[in-house]
Amino acid sequence: MAMKIRLARGGSKKRPHYAVVATDARMPRDGRFLEKLGTYNPLLPKDSEDRVKLNLERVQYWLSQGAQPTDRVARFLEAAGAAPKTERKNLKKGEPGKAAKDRAEKRAAREAAANAPAEEAASE
Repeated sequence: MAMKIRLARGGSKKRPHYAVVATDARMPRDGRFLEKLGTYNPLLPKDSEDRVKLNLERVQYWLSQGAQPTDRVARFLEAAGAAPKTERKNLKKGEPGKAAKDRAEKRAAREAAANAPAEEAASE
């Protein structure tokens, strides 16, 4: 059985509150889980100690049983010192989108066309 440690959303509309749970990967996000391991309240300030609460003993138990944390939970574990830091690379983040690429190509073509007559006149 593929195990995950992930967030289950609670709270009302526009007021999220998450439970950190150990669950079967096939279960829905807010569906059945095996154990609640902690909480996460994104509305609290980042330096608040109540923002992320984890029962690290139980988290370590589930990790030893083969549970895989999701990206967000892995960051919580890194901050708590329960997991080694991993380097992340978002190679597509700095790359412009399709529309920006098209605009850059059109601008380059326009500038090349504008510079071509000026270069011919300078060479004569």
